[in-house]
Amino acid sequence: MSEKKRGSQSLIQSMINQGVKYVFGIPGAKVDQLFEDLKYGDDPKTPKLIVTRHEQNAAFIAAGIGRLTGKPGVVATTSGPGVSNLVTGLMTATAEGDPVIALGGQVPRDDLARMTHQSIPSKELMVNAAKSSVEVQDANNVSEAFSNAYTAAVSPKAGAAFLSLPADVLSDETDRPEIAPLKHADEGRASDETIQKIAGMVKNAKLPVIFAGMRASTPEVTKALHALLREVSLPVVETYQGAGVVSRELEDRFYGRVGLFRNQIGDTLLKRSDLVLAIGYDPVEYEARNWNLEHNKQIVNIDTVAPEISTNYQPDVIIESNIENTIDALTDTFTGEFDLSTQVTQTLDDLRTEFSSQRKVPKDTTPGRVHPLAIIHALQERVDDDTTVTVDIGSHYIWMARYFRIYRPRHLLFSNGMQTLGVSLPWAIAAALTRPEKPVVSVSGDGGFLFSGQELETAVRLHLNIIQIIWTDGYYDMVKFQEIAKYGKDAGVKFGPVDYVKYAESFGAKGLQVTGLGDLDKVLDKAFKTTGPVVVDIPVDYRDNIKLKSALMKDVLN
Repeated sequence: MSEKKRGSQSLIQSMINQGVKYVFGIPGAKVDQLFEDLKYGDDPKTPKLIVTRHEQNAAFIAAGIGRLTGKPGVVATTSGPGVSNLVTGLMTATAEGDPVIALGGQVPRDDLARMTHQSIPSKELMVNAAKSSVEVQDANNVSEAFSNAYTAAVSPKAGAAFLSLPADVLSDETDRPEIAPLKHADEGRASDETIQKIAGMVKNAKLPVIFAGMRASTPEVTKALHALLREVSLPVVETYQGAGVVSRELEDRFYGRVGLFRNQIGDTLLKRSDLVLAIGYDPVEYEARNWNLEHNKQIVNIDTVAPEISTNYQPDVIIESNIENTIDALTDTFTGEFDLSTQVTQTLDDLRTEFSSQRKVPKDTTPGRVHPLAIIHALQERVDDDTTVTVDIGSHYIWMARYFRIYRPRHLLFSNGMQTLGVSLPWAIAAALTRPEKPVVSVSGDGGFLFSGQELETAVRLHLNIIQIIWTDGYYDMVKFQEIAKYGKDAGVKFGPVDYVKYAESFGAKGLQVTGLGDLDKVLDKAFKTTGPVVVDIPVDYRDNIKLKSALMKDVLN
């Protein structure tokens, strides 16, 4: 006979069995039994409870754990507004393929149909934010529900799974044994016939291009992709979430990232290509109408999930299986037999030369402000291949996505599906916990930073080494420059100033202020030598932002 335990204890044992290391969240009466048992559990493998300052940020941190490790991060909140505050975090995770399990406290079962304190239809609320949404009605089902939520969160396409847990289910007794550690599915690959067909398409194409998306950024897929690129020097275009799939060793295969405004070297290459190998590509990253408007190219879709078919995305070959196994089989067909023509190589060199000048830092500067490219170059000089850089949404996000290089997958993180403000600092906390001995840099604008800036206290409490850089200009500038481009003027984008040095110090962090280009290097050097969280306020010169949207291709949809 199994030992009797509470539903919350069965839930915790289920987390232990699946290797969960952390639970992030905010306490409340409907989930306090779980928090008590997490805090005072006897098992040394009990997940560490980390209290945050907002439920949305707790979800972001959990999603960051999911993106960095491939295993679900876990967030737990109380009922009512505690659950509703999770919606944005879970929608972002589901759109962007980050595995998360959200545990939402709920009123006792006999209150579910009553208009009582903090009673909301949590399960129904999360139906469109998560891949699965289940309300557990019996303590005996807690472990099964958690294990199935885990499976739902990690199965392609990864995303969020939500469990509504009535308070009396957490406190009720159960003697049912917990689900054992889950097994990984044995995934196959494309057939030999299909592999040969793809190889023939590549060999017959004039300009084949690899388009690497979010699901190409796993360590396993990236390793297989590197092996392929060593055999055949195919050009690679990354999505923002595919950042880092091209290693430093293979940098000559890298032809930029695409994600906004269709005016980059990657856009030009995709436009000219007659064969696109879309590897782990998800349309939420960059819709096919942006890169296949002419419908004049063949497309091979290599992924773990079925593609979304649209007018602009109708692949000629669809592979729905293990990506790395398929790439490995494709690599074997090219050993010592194929390379791009001299003419194509020259075309690629010309394209690289044409776009390389965009990275040059302008010599003239606005007094007291620093050009985005100067910030990027200064930051680039101070990071290494082990550094994790998380990026919030704003004008800085476009500059970073286009011009900041990274050589390892999932070391440069963007929210490009939902473009959610406030993700950067929570993701940096996740990175500092997951990669504790490695440098972590968070990059935000002064608009997005205060969406989650209160988590600076969490970073201080946990003694995390995070450099938080804020590009300051006093506007929601990503909206501002696009409004000006469309209407000739802006509206509703200005806000008041904040002393970010004092803000940082009030939380117990170090605050540093850049006063212009002249002291940028000195201040950043000090930041990188600082132990614990440090905030660096850099006044940014966004005068060239309109160039981000200008010079669009002639056929672009406006």
